[in-house]
Amino acid sequence: MRGHLELMRSISPPESTHALDLDSLRAPGITFWTLWDNGGGGDDLWGCGALSEIGPGHGEIKSMHTARAHRGKGVAAHLVTHMLSVARSRSYARLSLETGSMVEFEPARALYARFGFADCPPFGSYIKDPNSVFMTLSMDKASSI
Repeated sequence: MRGHLELMRSISPPESTHALDLDSLRAPGITFWTLWDNGGGGDDLWGCGALSEIGPGHGEIKSMHTARAHRGKGVAAHLVTHMLSVARSRSYARLSLETGSMVEFEPARALYARFGFADCPPFGSYIKDPNSVFMTLSMDKASSI
């Protein structure tokens, strides 16, 4: 998680860095997953992501990150697929997210678009920010898993 926060802070200005730190990920209402490869004898973290309920029937994907060594292996897609499944089990009508507008976030935006997420106005407590892109997915339009 430290690496994720350091990367986000190096790309985004402080007022536009919305990644959760470890204490925030432990808060009630946040579910946090990690994906590990333990098969090689060592503990190798591949990626992580969190899901937060921001209102009745509305969830938010938070703090998605894939370790640099494991990018391009489908780690993020696996995590999003899992979070969509959990969102369905929680009867969320909508799943939203905030990500950066900078070039470094293009792969993330493309990933979310492949899952059907579309640009939307700020939601929850977010405000309009040129450094942020807001995306949402109506769960009735989400592809079945």
